[in-house]
Amino acid sequence: MLKKIKKVLESQNNFKLDFVSGVVTALLFSAFIYLEYFGITIKLINSVFGILSLTLLLHISKRAILVAGFFIGVLWFYWIGYSFEYNDVGFMTPFITFAFAIIYMLFFGVLALTRSVAVRAILLFGLSFLEPLDFNWLQIELIFVDSYIGIFKYQLFAILTALCLLSYLKKPYKYLAILPLFLALNQAGEILNIKAPIQKDAPLKIKLVATDITQDAKWKRESLNPTVQLAYSEIRSAIKDGYDVVVLPESVFPLYMNRAPTLMRQLLLLSYDITIVAGSLLNENNQHYNVTYLFADGSFKIAKKLVLVPFGEYIPLPKFAKKFINEIFFKGSSDFKTATKPTDFLIKGVEFRNAICYEATCQEIYEGNVSFVIATSNNAWFSPSIEPTLQKLLMRYYARKNGVTIYHSANYRGTGIIK
Repeated sequence: MLKKIKKVLESQNNFKLDFVSGVVTALLFSAFIYLEYFGITIKLINSVFGILSLTLLLHISKRAILVAGFFIGVLWFYWIGYSFEYNDVGFMTPFITFAFAIIYMLFFGVLALTRSVAVRAILLFGLSFLEPLDFNWLQIELIFVDSYIGIFKYQLFAILTALCLLSYLKKPYKYLAILPLFLALNQAGEILNIKAPIQKDAPLKIKLVATDITQDAKWKRESLNPTVQLAYSEIRSAIKDGYDVVVLPESVFPLYMNRAPTLMRQLLLLSYDITIVAGSLLNENNQHYNVTYLFADGSFKIAKKLVLVPFGEYIPLPKFAKKFINEIFFKGSSDFKTATKPTDFLIKGVEFRNAICYEATCQEIYEGNVSFVIATSNNAWFSPSIEPTLQKLLMRYYARKNGVTIYHSANYRGTGIIK
């Protein structure tokens, strides 16, 4: 009897230890997002926390791995369900949060298949290439985006190699683990003669407009005229201040622009004085598109969105499930169509790649010869939350990887130049 009680107590203690170590791992893995949210960017802290989180993922118990994955899913993506409120299915929000927690518990749960540090390191490196449900906002290298550690795959590999060597080498050879760690530093590229892409500023004076229109008010009929007048005011202010370009957020004009001839005429007139980049919608051949309009010198160009948001603008599931979910939970709204390739705007001799919200965090937008990106977003879907912060960090990650400067205009937080 005493032996049974002892086993129960040991099991309870082990569970507590596993739970705590899993939560600590998740907190360390997520800390850089919340520090950025509160305006704290300390490279040393981000470097140490990032390395510690990877170390724990290689060493903690199998049960702790599942706990860590669950809470990483919560800490990174608790906000995703917020948008369901605007489709009159707000009751789904906690279920969506729980679903993402389970998804990332299973995602990181692959590491729980083994206790071998080396095998876990290989599996963790492999996970850095995977995107569950086509959603790519968990990039393992992202934890080092504002640190002394680099964000390229070879640098993640170098860190994992160093952590493995620390586990397997005996003294005095443990110090050899420092060698691959040096390769993970930001300066490693110079040592290896791997030149990082160079970021530069566009030779134009660009005004990035930040708006703060709540999502519940944005699409109401009575909000349309004040919203349009706000846009006109920002454009005229930019003209007065001598800007070359004014960029307004995604869907700043909450209507099908091609069905609003009076509005288009006014913007075309204003475009003789300044180039206008603004988000709106397009209805073409009974198909819906999320688009960016470029108005310049009395003419316009339309850029259709290339990469849609999973479960927001399309359903990444088999056809038999797609229609049901679309009709029940999205009232048929998740049926936007896409462009077949990225769109480039030529503005006063300078080429800019167009990106609408989620696109700016996808590698597809950065393919080819791209130096500058104009990105527009509507982050009010997820207010209040860390979503704009995570989006900014991801943009920074892709900008640095590809040597691109991003000019970002957003509704509800995130507006600015991102390098």
